[in-house]
Amino acid sequence: MLESLPSRLQNGRPLVCHGALGTVLQSDDEEFNRAPELLNLSRAESVLALQREYVAAGAELLGSFTFGANAVKLARAGLADRIRELNLAAVRLARQAADRTAYVAGTIGPTGELLAPYGELSAGRATAAYAAQAAALAEGGVDLFWIKTMSDLAEVKAAVAGIRSVSDLPIFCSLSFGMGGRTMMGVGPSQAARDLAELALAGIGANCGLGPGEMLPMLAEMLEACPEAVLVAQPNAGLPELAGGEAVYDVGPEEFADFARRCSALGVRAIGGCCGSTPAHIAAVAAALASL
Repeated sequence: MLESLPSRLQNGRPLVCHGALGTVLQSDDEEFNRAPELLNLSRAESVLALQREYVAAGAELLGSFTFGANAVKLARAGLADRIRELNLAAVRLARQAADRTAYVAGTIGPTGELLAPYGELSAGRATAAYAAQAAALAEGGVDLFWIKTMSDLAEVKAAVAGIRSVSDLPIFCSLSFGMGGRTMMGVGPSQAARDLAELALAGIGANCGLGPGEMLPMLAEMLEACPEAVLVAQPNAGLPELAGGEAVYDVGPEEFADFARRCSALGVRAIGGCCGSTPAHIAAVAAALASL
């Protein structure tokens, strides 16, 4: 039986998290282009097989394939009436792959719209969208929620409010920082850490955006600003370049292993991969951490 997540985060070596889902499952078929989360139904065997590969690689935490399965994004795809169905299907696959040996995080991504006053999306509508998604993820049986790839702290707060209106499960939140050390909305690591600390989350950190080497200074800055924070990290496997019409990522498993060791030394408590990473990257992370 898995120990409680708060206990696991405080004890022993860092938690090994899953790698990319979307960039591995990506295809040119109509359903993926409409809404990748439709694959939880149309290509359920492929989603399940990938989740199982991450478990076999050593992942102790899986994420549901639900990054864009919120009401705002699904409405744009004409799928507003399928929020519960798609989130439940994704959690079912993740739980089946985890088979009581790994935690399952309900993955929650941005709405894809700017909140007022920069855009037309109200905080109330965003909160309601996140509440609906979180309710379905909780019904499916996730162990925690992971709000990912955020750039706007106002949207983070809407997501947290939505989640907490329907569930008291732990919440991770990670922002996406660019090469200038800030998110698309101008948020730096120190500000992010201080503001997220006020939300009493189970874990905060960074994902996507950058490769392992570029992410480390961001994590160090977050820890300096908030020494008591439980840090989580999922970098991209570098920045993609087009080769033969396909996106190719240039950071291999060996660099991820080095990143894992350096993260552990820094005090990061959960380490995985985002875009471009594969089961091979996660296997390298698991092996590096096991050797410490």
